Amino acid sequence: MRLKVLGLIGATVAAGLAVTVAVPGGVGDALRDALYTVAWYLALLLAAPRTRPAVAAAVAAGISWAVELFQLTGVPAAHPGWRLLLGTGFNAPDLLWYALGAAACAAAHTAALRRAQGRTATLPRTLPSSR
Repeated sequence: MRLKVLGLIGATVAAGLAVTVAVPGGVGDALRDALYTVAWYLALLLAAPRTRPAVAAAVAAGISWAVELFQLTGVPAAHPGWRLLLGTGFNAPDLLWYALGAAACAAAHTAALRRAQGRTATLPRTLPSSR
């Protein structure tokens, strides 16, 4: 599972870079914000794979919100390395996009768990006897 999550993190970063180049303006900003939270969600699953979707969504959104609020201090803008990772200016609508990104992750994660449970429910509980 961890390799799959690492792949998803890579795909999320690639999508964020693609959005930066291909989608200008407010739509691109919103997509990047949502993808930022997706990356946090996946990082959490990488560290703690059994985290429930609702918990992972709350933590990922909370981290994203904390970073956005940290921008109010001006500290990230003052450090070149932090600008890229943390952004430079607070934007209240970003909080909505973070929440929507987290909700989308939770929905996709829940659906994947249900599909996986459906597959295991059809497997026999024991191996057939070798008589």
